[in-house]
Amino acid sequence: MPADLRQHRIRISGGRVIDPANKVDAIQDIYVANGKIAALGSAPDGFTTDEEIDAGNQVVCPGLIDVCARLREPGQEHKTTIASESRAAASGGITTLCCPPDTSPVIDTPAVTEFIRLRAEAAGKARIVTLAALTQGLNGEQLSEMAALKKSGCVGVSNAMRPLLNPLVQRRALEYAATFDLTVFLYPNDHWLANNGCAHEGRVATRLGLPGIPEAAETAAVARDLALVEQTGVRAHFCRLTTGRAVQMVARAQYDGAPVTADVATPYLYLSEVDISDFDSQCHLLPPLRTVEDRQRLRDALQTGTLSAICSDHQPHEADAKLGPFPSTEPGISGLDSLLPMGLQLVNEQAIALPDLIHRLTAGPANILGLPYGTLSLGASADICIFDPEMPWQLTTASMQSRGHNTPFLGREFKGRVTHTLLDGNRVYSLS
Repeated sequence: MPADLRQHRIRISGGRVIDPANKVDAIQDIYVANGKIAALGSAPDGFTTDEEIDAGNQVVCPGLIDVCARLREPGQEHKTTIASESRAAASGGITTLCCPPDTSPVIDTPAVTEFIRLRAEAAGKARIVTLAALTQGLNGEQLSEMAALKKSGCVGVSNAMRPLLNPLVQRRALEYAATFDLTVFLYPNDHWLANNGCAHEGRVATRLGLPGIPEAAETAAVARDLALVEQTGVRAHFCRLTTGRAVQMVARAQYDGAPVTADVATPYLYLSEVDISDFDSQCHLLPPLRTVEDRQRLRDALQTGTLSAICSDHQPHEADAKLGPFPSTEPGISGLDSLLPMGLQLVNEQAIALPDLIHRLTAGPANILGLPYGTLSLGASADICIFDPEMPWQLTTASMQSRGHNTPFLGREFKGRVTHTLLDGNRVYSLS
């Protein structure tokens, strides 16, 4: 960052500061200097203000961290780019994005990691960290060069949504990752049980004649993965759980002391299999939307802390990708623009307290990724999100900053909108 921006001194005044990492929830001022948090409450000795942001009647919290966002670059720039999605992230109060390894080319060499880092720096709107491929080319057979990938800056390893050849390969991969103290990010899905399905195996899929994915595709994978985590001692994170039974299994493993965490994506907290009843391709997701009961159990797991992060699972597409028969459309929702507003709706529905929501969007993801962000501690990077929790607005194609407009939430009225986003003390978004 240029030196003149580093020296810029900012006072954020009158906001409700919520910093779950430090158990802070109070109306007070924040002082930023040299891209860092200089003080909370009272100004440091000799502090002079270059800029003041009035945060009265607003919430001031750490910049949000999204543990899963596909940015489509490299390889699918016709959908979106790192520059366009970084702008969308900034407008949503998100300062750090984690990119899965299933880009094209795959993130299995330091060169691809470096390419993404340089693109993110050039865009200058959000910090992007990467997960490295667990196996070469994500082909599920040969292990990747994890040591070199960790050295290049990757914060963990994953085989994304691609299957491994067999459980023995998975065991060797987890052992290798444990050797380098790398967290393994697991997408729990038994590829063979899923059998190329496109909807939850149940009454709705049967009525619509859609190939189903049974609950067992997720729960059998979680059981296998937990057994291998216990065998290898690796630190593991379960990505995007969708079933109540899987959440229960992870909760039990956490109670028993297993080094495992888990997250949920926002669509699964609102939608269910019922929402595909009219073949709405905007609700075509993988893993699929589950039952109403599963949705409630996911919400319950947020309250108990079993699910320590909420992510967007951002998967932007061009309009054509969602046209055609339901099974042939591409799965995924564009979620950066609605991550915080949908979370605030949970608060409004009293499904979760506001400080707990912010924890799941800041400190929780930071702990999972092993990053020193998601906090307003003194000396921490001044990644800050300021939002008005009462401001009404509507999600439309015009209001969306992402180039991907594929979302079933278009037209929905939200309450709560980001007004300012700071990254390393530099204002990267302002509503007005």
